[in-house]
Amino acid sequence: MTDAPRPYDSYVYAYPHKTAYRPLPDPAPDLAALWRDEPNGALSLYAHIPFCEVRCGFCNLFTRIGAPDELTTRYLDALDRQAAAVREALGDSGPVRFATAAFGGGTPTFLTADELDRLCDIAEKRMGADLRAIPLSVETSPSTATADRLAVLAERGATRLSIGVQSFVEGEARAAVRPQRPADVEDALARIRATGVPVLNIDLIYGIDGQTERTWTHSLDAALAWRPEELYLYPLYVRPLTGLGRLSPAADREWDEQRLRLYRHGRDHLLARGYEQVSMRMFRRTDAPPQGADDHACQTDGMIGLGCGARSYTSALHYSFDYAVEMREIRAIIDDYTATEDFTRARVGRWVDADEARRRHLLQSLLQARGMETDAYAARFGASVFADFAAELGRFEALGWLDPAAPAGLLRLSPEGLAHSDALGPALFSPAVRAAMAAYEPK
Repeated sequence: MTDAPRPYDSYVYAYPHKTAYRPLPDPAPDLAALWRDEPNGALSLYAHIPFCEVRCGFCNLFTRIGAPDELTTRYLDALDRQAAAVREALGDSGPVRFATAAFGGGTPTFLTADELDRLCDIAEKRMGADLRAIPLSVETSPSTATADRLAVLAERGATRLSIGVQSFVEGEARAAVRPQRPADVEDALARIRATGVPVLNIDLIYGIDGQTERTWTHSLDAALAWRPEELYLYPLYVRPLTGLGRLSPAADREWDEQRLRLYRHGRDHLLARGYEQVSMRMFRRTDAPPQGADDHACQTDGMIGLGCGARSYTSALHYSFDYAVEMREIRAIIDDYTATEDFTRARVGRWVDADEARRRHLLQSLLQARGMETDAYAARFGASVFADFAAELGRFEALGWLDPAAPAGLLRLSPEGLAHSDALGPALFSPAVRAAMAAYEPK
């Protein structure tokens, strides 16, 4: 058995990572040319709202605290201009249809009810997304999940509301620099359930300072009392430039083992209570309504991102705006975004060649509990995944991360492989992406 690497390298939710993006040389790519030959029949739409009332100690997302001087109005004005430019760039060469939509952040429900209504109008009237006909997921927080905001989202077609609770133990919330009272969390959950939106997701975090198996079980059971259709269990990370990053020492083996113990306990707790594991983080109630579109595949279909923290994906280029974690830098990027008039070109991004496309497909498939169909990989790329990634897959097999009982034609992680997703994913990064990420200077 090969010595296993440390289990918590980084969370891979998109590849290549945004820290591998760079300013694109002039002339900057024109969106109409980028999208001209792309399939437009099952796109994903994502709108990013970069505002929060407070910033949690673990957060390294692109978000700022507060929005003075009508900043939300100016931001939505820019979002509207961007949407108009993107929709024109998509052109009329083929049917443009959105298969999924999501509003994230930040905290989308930082916006007022009227502003959320306007956000939905931008998605529908500018972009042409039929929000009442496709899955629409919206992120919220205990302090912003007010009845009027939730009513707008329910009326406009939201099918999933995701709330970041992190812990139902007040002391643990404070330790994560997340001020909230359990009673306020319960009230917010009651308001969400009252909307009738079919899917409630609750985010929880394990590995918080002072957390024990007993307190972790308390949070799990407090969440389960609301019978959420989905639960996400996140390991705590301490990242540079975050609140905890300024206070906490670097991760050590003892903390790794604590997080692994709590992960396994949480996983087994949910599996014994009618949930299935979708990925390392995601658990879905077995009787929950499906949320994904049948005809959309994140490995192959395009993504339209609106907002200064959103990414867009074509088959050849992933692009966005500049990225930062430190508050002063974020404010400057948001100000630049709101002042932008011309959204017809991609300014920051990374080209995706054939090798990176293979890696992305493998990553995004293998990190799902259901695994990857090897025939589908071969049909897309004209090669065997076992030939393309012989060294990596051989190492994963030696570590016990691949499921030897998977049916023929299916490459699937073992339970231990899923537990080590945050080590396995980064191990598939290309040398070029690793070099770009290493050269990135956090700001």
